[in-house]
Amino acid sequence: MLLEICANSFQSAKNAQDAGAHRIELCQELSVGGITPSFGLIKEVKEQLFIPVHVLIRPRAGDFVYSDEEFNIMKTDIESCKSLGCEGIVTGLLKTDSTIDVERTKQLVDLAKPMQFTFHRAFDSVKDPFLALNELMQLGVESVLTSGQAETAEKGIGLLAQLIKKSHNKITIMPGGGVNETNVKKFIAIGCQEFHTSASVIYKEKSATLFSEQLTVSSPEKISAILNELTNEV
Repeated sequence: MLLEICANSFQSAKNAQDAGAHRIELCQELSVGGITPSFGLIKEVKEQLFIPVHVLIRPRAGDFVYSDEEFNIMKTDIESCKSLGCEGIVTGLLKTDSTIDVERTKQLVDLAKPMQFTFHRAFDSVKDPFLALNELMQLGVESVLTSGQAETAEKGIGLLAQLIKKSHNKITIMPGGGVNETNVKKFIAIGCQEFHTSASVIYKEKSATLFSEQLTVSSPEKISAILNELTNEV
């Protein structure tokens, strides 16, 4: 079983490694659902840490329908990740009718090779998840990060279970959204093998200064607690 930590900073990435997590999804700005991290952050993580790194490729917050210029930015970011030796990328593209942008996704899958390709929670916005799953399998996508189209993965566990059955072990269904030590066994019970969480805690409250915001970091204690639950199932 594999635990992936959504790491929003170098410190979160280091905490994930130190706690024994198996992989990170590196991003920034979790408050808006995450965007592509800076080149400098990716480079520092790859040079200083040894944990496998998948990088979020999302040029902005908001929806997952991108302009030609934004798509070009995504391609450039993927090439940068490849040059830095990252193990995978995490991205998602939709059309205005809430279907997978198959043509553009294929371009990114091909460009990303040999890195692994995860289609992220844009999947939770598609109107037909089973059609979308088949399209992603045909494109050679390795995994789908999803909450089962619900507010949390626990609430979407019914759809997650159906997706796992439909996947026929050709694509990994990875639950994300509120996964923690108290519910991870529920996902194990439906056949999940990989799990995604930020395991974050607040480490700096908002201050009175003009631009200060509440900051979070992935917690080694929370990560260890989830890993203990996974270990007990082996």
